[in-house]
Amino acid sequence: MSFDSKHFLASVSAAPGVYRMLDAQGNTLYVGKAKRLKARLASYFRGTLNAKTQALVGRIADIQVTITRTETEALLLEQTLIKEQRPPYNILLRDDKSYPFVFVSDRHPYPALEYKRARARRDDGRYLGPYPSSGAVRESLSLMQKIFRIRNCEDSVFSHRTRPCLQYQIQRCSAPCVDYISEEDYRRDLEHAIMCLEGKSEQVTDELTTAMERASQALAFEEAARLRDQVQHLRQLQARQFVDTEGGDADIIALAERPGALCVSVLSVRQGRMLGASHHAPSNGLDLGAEALLGDFVSQLYLGQSRDVPGEVITTHPLPDSALLQDALSAHAGKRVRLTHQVRGHRAQWLQLARTNAEQQLASQLANQQQLAKRFTALRDALEMTDTPQRLECFDISHSHGEATVASCVVFDHQGPVKSDYRRFNIDGVAAGDDYAAMRQALMRRFKRLQDGEGKRPDVLVVDGGKGQLNMAREVFRELGIADIRLLGVAKGTTRKAGLETLFIETVEHSLALDGASPALHLIQHIRDESHRFAITGHRTRRDKARRTSTLQDIPGVGPKRRRELLRYFGGLQGVRKASRQDLAKVPGISDSLAGAIHQALHG
Repeated sequence: MSFDSKHFLASVSAAPGVYRMLDAQGNTLYVGKAKRLKARLASYFRGTLNAKTQALVGRIADIQVTITRTETEALLLEQTLIKEQRPPYNILLRDDKSYPFVFVSDRHPYPALEYKRARARRDDGRYLGPYPSSGAVRESLSLMQKIFRIRNCEDSVFSHRTRPCLQYQIQRCSAPCVDYISEEDYRRDLEHAIMCLEGKSEQVTDELTTAMERASQALAFEEAARLRDQVQHLRQLQARQFVDTEGGDADIIALAERPGALCVSVLSVRQGRMLGASHHAPSNGLDLGAEALLGDFVSQLYLGQSRDVPGEVITTHPLPDSALLQDALSAHAGKRVRLTHQVRGHRAQWLQLARTNAEQQLASQLANQQQLAKRFTALRDALEMTDTPQRLECFDISHSHGEATVASCVVFDHQGPVKSDYRRFNIDGVAAGDDYAAMRQALMRRFKRLQDGEGKRPDVLVVDGGKGQLNMAREVFRELGIADIRLLGVAKGTTRKAGLETLFIETVEHSLALDGASPALHLIQHIRDESHRFAITGHRTRRDKARRTSTLQDIPGVGPKRRRELLRYFGGLQGVRKASRQDLAKVPGISDSLAGAIHQALHG
């Protein structure tokens, strides 16, 4: 039954608000806001629409509206609903669980400059940032440690040092752990580093220059030389800051678009210092124009995610309803936020730099897509398939001598790795080191779900491991009645060198040798290596988790209180394992019989 738009529009309100378009299953297709709901919704059912909007309208089974007092309220509610429901026709950005900061603890006499991720600043110290990427943080930390010799070790390492470490030897640390520097002098160096990270390097340079002259006049030539080196490093750092900064906090957002691809680059400037750029490729489900697309992006970036809003947001295009968006950003941030696309002076240089970043990223993105398309076409020809495969899946097994076996499944399409579809399978109930049984279990679990309608069907299944793993995959497909997925086994060559792999198509009798320069082989190697990496990461995580878990938890009669007493008495799990049955019985709350049970459980 089609949606009765005429009946719906007859009763809808003309007030500002938010609307949700739902499909026949009640899933949200699209969330939008409107200054006048009636007029905005009527536009979907009259006039000329582009193909993607027509496809959206064709799927509508119901529309639900929420009336708000103001258009600003509608904008804020819209972004909340988009974040919660992730509708497919809206622009969707990944909401990072945390942002990278430089952190300085306020609970240590000699604080380190630390890399730390957090959703927002907390009250346990000073947070500098957030930075656009972890690389920007690590580069900043490296510079500050080189110039000011601030420690970067863990507190546990610091408290147990009895002599300076290698960082001191290479002049990257002043060795506060062994009192080679006073707390006052260390704090001064730390404060200088923080000022540089806040964009006040000129002020720091002036202070160090004055201190250098005083040291020279006092004939403290060694100290004067150290200060001279710091000043020189800072001057080099300032020379590399090619953006002419005159202070200010701003995000500069540039959109670059070509047929079939788009990129939005966000350049972050804090305290007049450029921190770096992040790049996004949002979906344009409704074929929006550049201005509307960028407006939706800015709303989603700040109102739909827990991202700090700077005092100024500069865009390459004028945004629709910019006054409304500026008011919403100001209300959300609790301060005045300026939204503009017309800038001069050093801000114009920022904008041009952001535009250049977006164009460069887009060119790289398109080049990668063209290369991937070439590789998929070459794979089609190598496998003698009629149609170019659209989706590849690859399975691999990882374990340490049979411990914590994990199978990985990675997915590639014409855009590259589809990480949202990656899966790991914890393998249980098979003999230690039996890779064939592990592969069988993983494939059974994956393709039984596919038979039940879960997930997408690959065109080609790649199994890493050669003949045995390929035969196991064929056996699974035979049991499940799967005949429309091409099987490909990858066996490493005798030297295990890349480019010397042997490929088996469907059966071990049908081998395929590809030239080391073949694009098809490069695609197979890429997905094989990615599945191997993903499997190893999962295995290590599972293994480390198992090793961190106290085996005392599995012993009947040993609850949290008795575990705590055992660990306290013997100083840890290793001490408990070394204890005899008689020693265990000396622990308060542990009877002779329970001591025997604990000893038996730990030693077999």
